[in-house]
Amino acid sequence: MTPEMLTALRPLLVVEAVAEAHACGMEPGDLEQAVWLRLLERLAADGPPADPPGWLRRAVRSEARRGRRTTRLELPYRAEPADDRHPGPEQQALMEAGRRALHAAVGRLPGRCSRLVAALLSSQDPTYREIAGELGISQGSLGPERSKCLGCLRRLLAAEVAAGERRG
Repeated sequence: MTPEMLTALRPLLVVEAVAEAHACGMEPGDLEQAVWLRLLERLAADGPPADPPGWLRRAVRSEARRGRRTTRLELPYRAEPADDRHPGPEQQALMEAGRRALHAAVGRLPGRCSRLVAALLSSQDPTYREIAGELGISQGSLGPERSKCLGCLRRLLAAEVAAGERRG
C-alpha cells in the first residue's frame, strides 16, 4: 500500500465511520482509529488487501459490531468509584491516627490550656458559657485564652513534626 492509496482511502473511511458510529455508540474518530489499526495489523501480517475499498467497508462494519457488543456488555457504575464522600479504610485509619496524635498533644499542653482545648474538641460541643463555667473563668476571657492555647498547641505540633523529619 502506498501513501497515495492511504490518502485516497481516507475520505471513504471518514464517510463510512460517520455512517456507522452513531448506531454502535462510538465516536466516528474512534471508529476510524480502530479501522486504521486493523489495516496496519493486516499489512504487517498478510500484506495489502486485494480490494482495499471493499475491505475498508467490511472492517468499518466489523468494528461497529464490536463497538455495539462492548456497549451492550459494559454497565455504568451505580456510584462514582472515586467517590470520596465516604472515607475508605485507609483514610479512616489515617484520620484516627491524626485524632490520637492531636489528643495526645492536647494532654501535654501547660496549665489550663489542656482542659480548655479538650473542651473545645469535645464531641458534646459545649457552648462558651459552659466551658467558661467548667474552667472557672469569665466568658469574656475565654477568646483570648483560647487563642493563647491554640498558639501553644500549634508550636507543640510544629516542633513534633520538625523533630520527626530527617535533616542533612
